[in-house]
Amino acid sequence: MWLKLSTIALLPVLIVQGTRVRKNTPRLSEPSGDREGYIGQGQPLSILILGDSAAAGVGVETQQDALSGVVISELKTQYALQWKLHAKTGDTTKQVFQAVQGLDQQQYDVVVTSIGVNDVTKLISAKSWIKQQKQLFTEIQQRFQPKLVIVSGVPPMQHFPALPQPLAWLFGKYAEQMNKTLQQWLTSQDQFRFIAYDIEAFQALNLPMARDGFHPSKEVYAIWGKQVADLVRQSFRP
Repeated sequence: MWLKLSTIALLPVLIVQGTRVRKNTPRLSEPSGDREGYIGQGQPLSILILGDSAAAGVGVETQQDALSGVVISELKTQYALQWKLHAKTGDTTKQVFQAVQGLDQQQYDVVVTSIGVNDVTKLISAKSWIKQQKQLFTEIQQRFQPKLVIVSGVPPMQHFPALPQPLAWLFGKYAEQMNKTLQQWLTSQDQFRFIAYDIEAFQALNLPMARDGFHPSKEVYAIWGKQVADLVRQSFRP
């Protein structure tokens, strides 16, 4: 309730700041490169990556330096990979759900998701968001029958350089509540693994964000991709 009241109280400021951020923040394109393919040698493994602009790799020039490229590079010497990236800048949980419904029904060993920032910017409550997430993951399980689902947490948006205060603070609180609600639900889901987007740790390592101050950089994608690959290796011993 307090977050809703804070949102209402700050609404005039949020409208002004949001308009200014949209106007002044550079709009980065999704990187070039393949979005599906076959590569590697070893144990057969299929991977599907779903989500928003971070899943799509915005912030770097090529998919090789993005999440999908890092995951593939990490795993290709141990697994014969069949992989696919289906992600779009600006997508909310509801839009990713609609996109999943349009994909062919087939089995994937691993599904990786990155969703939430665009839900935060639309000020979706954690209660509504978790309902949408559950709906999405139910569809993912029915359509792809994954053995492992890796869920990337919503970034702590209070640390995004592109966002002024109090907009950054408010977005950060929304992201925090979403992550807390999501993690509580995932604890009872055996095949799910959660990755926290630890931007404070990245800052401690002096890792930059992308030049728009809103998306991951090459260095952040490298760490994130390795986290995904490590979870895959733990579940699918090569």
